[in-house]
Amino acid sequence: MATTIESTGTANDFIPARPTLPKMRAAVQECRGCTLYANATQAVFGEGPKTAKLVVIGEQPGDAEDRAGHPFVGPSGRLLDRAFESAGIDRSEIYVTNAVKHFKWAKDRRTVRRLHKTPSAGEVRACRPWMLAELTLIRPQAILCLGATAAKAVFGPAFSVMKHRGKPLESELAPVAFATVHPSAVLRAPENERAGAERKFFADVARVARRMR
Repeated sequence: MATTIESTGTANDFIPARPTLPKMRAAVQECRGCTLYANATQAVFGEGPKTAKLVVIGEQPGDAEDRAGHPFVGPSGRLLDRAFESAGIDRSEIYVTNAVKHFKWAKDRRTVRRLHKTPSAGEVRACRPWMLAELTLIRPQAILCLGATAAKAVFGPAFSVMKHRGKPLESELAPVAFATVHPSAVLRAPENERAGAERKFFADVARVARRMR
């Protein structure tokens, strides 16, 4: 008989009463706000100093992040690190996190690989309290959203990354916010278009860096 996986429908039930980043990093491992925890190796919380002036928000952990327990350590993370270096951003001084803290995946019938699946709107809503709690504690000067899932978690479900990418935007969560594509989208671009996609992505990150100076 199959086991029924239950969720509370929100991460609010699992955030400590007097949250700190270390407390939340421990508490997130017990989160049952949605059912994604059931198939993930672990929750992957944000990392970086509480004094960070910039918070970078991605979609969710990937396969490498799910196994390692750290955000942006896989291929997308390496591309992001290159963009930071090009823009003069020190990753050790910023806070990186994801809109969803558990890896959503499906089996690849041809291999043992776990294929990324985009979180649903309900899963993003359920996990959003973790992101809001992170931002409330850090109080960054700027936010950079990577990809549609992160951008919609910050700006709302009608937001279009392609319409607003690279532009300084108003947000209740920080004095200024930006959105661009997720680095995984750059890596998935056709080979003849990848160099151009990478240049545009690097340029978007550079605009954020200039605004922070």
